[in-house]
Amino acid sequence: MSKEKTKKDNTEEILEEEETQEVAEEVVEKVKEESAEEKLAKELEAQKDMYLRLRAEYDNYRKRTSQEKLNIYADATAKAVEELLPLADSLVAAMNTQASEADAKGIELVSNQFFTCLEKLNVKAFGEIGDEFNPEFHNAVSMTENPELGKNTLAAVFQKGFKIGDKVIRPAMVVVANCN
Repeated sequence: MSKEKTKKDNTEEILEEEETQEVAEEVVEKVKEESAEEKLAKELEAQKDMYLRLRAEYDNYRKRTSQEKLNIYADATAKAVEELLPLADSLVAAMNTQASEADAKGIELVSNQFFTCLEKLNVKAFGEIGDEFNPEFHNAVSMTENPELGKNTLAAVFQKGFKIGDKVIRPAMVVVANCN
């Protein structure tokens, strides 16, 4: 009997070991499945992150190229207008000369048309008597004392300045009053 009992015990032990081994294999399989799911979740998260970064990079690229196009347009317009400014100076000088009434009227019409075209290009003239002196916009050619004007104000304008937006095409040539 002891042999039978030993065989029976051995068989039970073997069965228990097989069951334990099966349970262990199931646990290992579940862990592998979980780790596979975790791997996939991490990979998905990495792909989402990469997509968001790529999307932000593209958006920045689009904005940067759009701004560069605007700057190129503004620079080209400024260069073209800079070449036309001597014509504006000549028109202003012609209006200030003693001419016949018909000639003065013609010069005034051409001058108005020219300055209207500059306005359409967003070109603005600056530098009026009484304005405050700003070295970013004005080129001071001399100084004077004038009690009627405030400190650091423009007393005379020899040549108007022009700008497009914030970009100065040509600074105004001015006389500054009361700058000590």
